Amino acid sequence: MIQRIQSIYLLVATILLGSIFAYPFAELLGADGQLFIFKFNGLVIENEEVLYLLTVPPIILLVITVLISFTSIFLYKKRIIQMRLNSFNIIIMIGYLGLNYYYIYNFSKQLDGVVSYEITAIFPFVAAVLTYLAIRAIGKDEALIRSMDRIR
Repeated sequence: MIQRIQSIYLLVATILLGSIFAYPFAELLGADGQLFIFKFNGLVIENEEVLYLLTVPPIILLVITVLISFTSIFLYKKRIIQMRLNSFNIIIMIGYLGLNYYYIYNFSKQLDGVVSYEITAIFPFVAAVLTYLAIRAIGKDEALIRSMDRIR
């Protein structure tokens, strides 16, 4: 049911989280002048496109958040479950964001480099805000349905 505002919020959040798979998260300029790109799967050397360091936990969290965001769109008949799933998803998104910043901080420390964040670095935060707005809209729908049941 895509015409509900919460479905639009969740769809935009899913698109934002899914775009992280295609675009880099940050760039690290090493002390020796070598440029490293932090993508969803880890640190990549720019010119060689060779995976320098693999990061598995952020990959797992990103896949989970994208799947939860996408599947919760279709749970419009089960509003309470949808709200709980989205609340759990916000926690995972914040954990993903923190884990990415932790990895980038450690990589920049190891390489003695300078970090430059891309616009995709704020996508998980924006997706978390959109998911929160979806939770509020789902709560309003649930309150409306419960008030309709009292009238009868």
